[in-house]
Amino acid sequence: MKFVDITNDIAFRKIFGNESKKKSLISFLNAVLDFPKNEQVVDVEITNPYQLGKLSGGKSTIVDVKAKDEKGNVFIVEMQIAEFDFFHKRILYYTSQSYVSQIDKGVEYHKLKPVYFIGILEFEIGQNPNYFSRHKVLDIETKEQVIQDIEFNFIELPKFNKTIEQLETSIDQWTYFIKNAENLSLIPESVKDEGLKEAYTEADRRNWTKQELEDYERASIKERDEIGRIEFAEKRAKLEEKIEITKSLKQNGVSIDIIALTTGLTIEEIESL
Repeated sequence: MKFVDITNDIAFRKIFGNESKKKSLISFLNAVLDFPKNEQVVDVEITNPYQLGKLSGGKSTIVDVKAKDEKGNVFIVEMQIAEFDFFHKRILYYTSQSYVSQIDKGVEYHKLKPVYFIGILEFEIGQNPNYFSRHKVLDIETKEQVIQDIEFNFIELPKFNKTIEQLETSIDQWTYFIKNAENLSLIPESVKDEGLKEAYTEADRRNWTKQELEDYERASIKERDEIGRIEFAEKRAKLEEKIEITKSLKQNGVSIDIIALTTGLTIEEIESL
């Protein structure tokens, strides 16, 4: 077996956004949200199902799957490869839009159903050392959740370092799959969940069509290019900041040797300013 990279645009939606194979998404939602057994997700309607034609020319850095369960609860699952400006504001805006768009008239508030956001991130966003965090609106003193209906869940892949022997929970198993599948050659023996087994099967390259594999490779190239553009922009911004600091220090009579130690620029670069 040779599995695909689950964080890839095409792979992610094929596994989690496939209307004909919803067992994986249901299993993943229950693993992350940890509902009581009598409230677990039983069935979902994927509102933006996996469609190869629509994905071929789409963005590669933001991947999302939306679904609704039998109770009307809304789920947004998003794979985010690189952090960008105002990431948190975008998440809040995007999730809020999914909440308010459920009704047309304000008087129908009772029809609003909870929205659960799950972000799988290839970067770190907070100080919590745990790879998984759940965010709700709580009373700071009593921890009471008066304002309900919107919940944010984040899986920070860089913080997940568990080995196959250390996996204890369902979310451990799923996160291990998402982060490590492309480096595996067999489905781990510890995998018992049918939804996760289905996900591994869907991730097996042998079960992909030629067109799907071509689009998968194309998406990989786009992702690498996008990450390269972001890294270049960051380096350029840092360099421009160093240049401004250097100019200021030179104008104040600071020696070139000290400026070089302070900014990391070479003496030649400093003298050329």
